[in-house]
Order: sequence, then C-alpha cells, then structure tokens
Amino acid sequence: MPITNQQVAGHVFLRQMYDDSYFPEHMVDQGKVILLRLCERIEAEQPADLEDLYALTRAATEEFNLLDSEFMAAGSGIETVAREWICDEFCFVASAYGFAEADAEKLTAGRDW
Repeated sequence: MPITNQQVAGHVFLRQMYDDSYFPEHMVDQGKVILLRLCERIEAEQPADLEDLYALTRAATEEFNLLDSEFMAAGSGIETVAREWICDEFCFVASAYGFAEADAEKLTAGRDW
C-alpha cells in the first residue's frame, strides 16, 4: 500500500544511521521498512486516539527489538545515539499523522534498545 501522507512520503527515514558506517546499510533498510509499515498501518487503521496509536507503535517497537539482535550479530547495535534517532522517527510519524502531543516514551514503550 503506497503512503498517502505527503509529509511521510517525502521523508528519508533513519538518514543519520545511513550516514554512519557503524550501522550496516542492509540493517538500516530493515528499520526503514518497519517505520514505513507503521505508517501504512496508521493510514489503514486510522487510530482514533493516542491509545490506538500507541498500540500500533508498540508492535513496531517489538519489531525493532528483534532487529537489534540482528544488528548485534552484524557487529553493530541500536545504541544510545541510534536509540534517539529511532525515537525521533517515531515522534515524526506521530506528528505527521496528527498526534503531535504523543509522548515519546510511550511511543516506544517496551523497547529493549
């Protein structure tokens, strides 16, 4: 399903991670897919409130939890700086879909990274 939100469609997800050679590009690609899938789910399910949005972001956070172990196996990891960059992307997504008041910690609640 193509993204219809123009703000999201024109956004380069995880740009800082792509620019840092510490993070394998094929792994960052997987993180980008997680974020795009989150956007697709938001567009398809149209969460009515923050709790509905948090349910969707929890699922995406779980995917990042699994991806972190793959990063580690590749000699990298979702460490402090990457954690902030990923959380910023979750905040961007929330804001782009009209949830600017979303709590950054709740957007990524349950994260292991």
